[in-house]
Amino acid sequence: MSNTVGSLTLGETGTVDAIDAPKELKRRLMDMGFTRGVAVKMIKVAPLGDPIEVELRGYNLCLRKAEGEHISLQQEPMK
Repeated sequence: MSNTVGSLTLGETGTVDAIDAPKELKRRLMDMGFTRGVAVKMIKVAPLGDPIEVELRGYNLCLRKAEGEHISLQQEPMK
C-alpha cells in the first residue's frame, strides 16, 4: 500500500519509496534525510493540521504537510 508522509496519522510509520517533487524541493528533502529505504514515523500534528513533525534517522523534523505529500511511502503493517 502506498501513502505519503503527509497522509500518515499519529504513530504510523512507513519507509520512503520515492520523492516526486520539483528538482529544488526534491534536493532539499533528500538533504533533510528523506532517501529511499529510510523509516519515517509521524510524531505530532499541529492543531490546525500543518505543520507536521516526523522522526527519521534518529531526529525529529517539522515540515509542511504539502511538502510531505511529495514523499511516497511503503506503509509498515500494523502490529
